[in-house]
Amino acid sequence: MSGAAAPAGSAARNVVAGCIYVTLASALFSIMLSLVRIATAELHPFEIAFFRFFFGGLFMLPYILRHSTGDTDNVWRSARLRTHLARSVFTVLATLSWFSALAALPIAQAVSLNFTAPLFVTLGAALILGEVVRIRRWAATCVGFIGVLVILRPGVVTIEPAMGLPILAAAFMAGSVLFIKSLSRTESVATIITYQNLLPLPAFFVIALFVWTTPTWQTLGITALIGLLGNLAHICLTRGFALADASLVMPFDY
Repeated sequence: MSGAAAPAGSAARNVVAGCIYVTLASALFSIMLSLVRIATAELHPFEIAFFRFFFGGLFMLPYILRHSTGDTDNVWRSARLRTHLARSVFTVLATLSWFSALAALPIAQAVSLNFTAPLFVTLGAALILGEVVRIRRWAATCVGFIGVLVILRPGVVTIEPAMGLPILAAAFMAGSVLFIKSLSRTESVATIITYQNLLPLPAFFVIALFVWTTPTWQTLGITALIGLLGNLAHICLTRGFALADASLVMPFDY
């Protein structure tokens, strides 16, 4: 009896830990998004996106250099480079649309509409990852969708094109999250975060060149903090998805 209870207890602890990690990630993302909103007063959202991943990679550099050789803890060792690349495409699209939404809409409205991400994740977890999503999670998903309709109030207020940006970002974020969950089954957290920071960087750099404005030192410091918080949040998010089903822990992103 005791031998059977240990795995169940361990699984329960993993679920609790996963929920805590995702909640912590949500808190870090909230602070980061407030800083993005501040930075948009001076910089184009696309340029902020570049700095977020530039500084994210810079903060990861010491760790990467220490773990770039050897067979056991080499962050570059991966048999799933295509999956990392596919995830980076979703990351680029999600970041560009999300930062643009934060610049174009009141932050409360943008964040509220972006809460559609768990809806997409639950659907994707069931259809793509093969997770067993039971009635309670589907019910929560339906309630969440009704909440989105309440926010949008179609037919009552004019729906602006910019209101589609946070929903579009949520869809791309959901795709990125599903890739994280898939990668977490075989890859280390360090490997996932390393590729997540470095693979999208060339694309962000090229895009930022078209809207480039030299930032002040103060704004540069804000973007550096955005990069640091983004890294910490993604580390927590990746650990959370490594411990429990995506459809279970993603609602804690609220």
